[in-house]
Amino acid sequence: MGLTGLYMNHSRTVISIFQQAEFSEKELEALRPSAPITRESARILAGSVWPDQHIRKIWKENYHGRPSFFVSTGKGRIILSIPTGHHYIKTRYTRRTFTPNEGLVHRKVYWESIFSDLHKTGWLGGGLGTWLADLFSFVLLLFGLSGSMMWLVPRITRPGQGLGK
Repeated sequence: MGLTGLYMNHSRTVISIFQQAEFSEKELEALRPSAPITRESARILAGSVWPDQHIRKIWKENYHGRPSFFVSTGKGRIILSIPTGHHYIKTRYTRRTFTPNEGLVHRKVYWESIFSDLHKTGWLGGGLGTWLADLFSFVLLLFGLSGSMMWLVPRITRPGQGLGK
């Protein structure tokens, strides 16, 4: 809670601590797929990554300056680059870049989403709502109030000892 609260007030400073390795996509420009990339190949790729997920939608748009197929499922998105054949697996918290020959070549963590969700809900995913974060906040308030009472009550109840002594 302390780190995520600090993040909310000083996001650039906190994110700078979690700097990630730079990745140049220039190397990906030289890739050429072994077969033409189609909507069907995007569907097949999504099925191999998340076989238990229903495909919600498949569409075509540019991603990082390249025409790509996007496949949306309940777990995230697959983005398949048409000219190069490389693909991304994106979730709320990560983006992984894969090439057909080398496999995973880069991983990016979306720290902003992680810190925001942790601060708002107390855990990642938000499936149970905010009750854990609310409970933690209540406990912190209780600790603060009880500590204040432990300091204040003896000073008030003992005769001859004022608040300033």
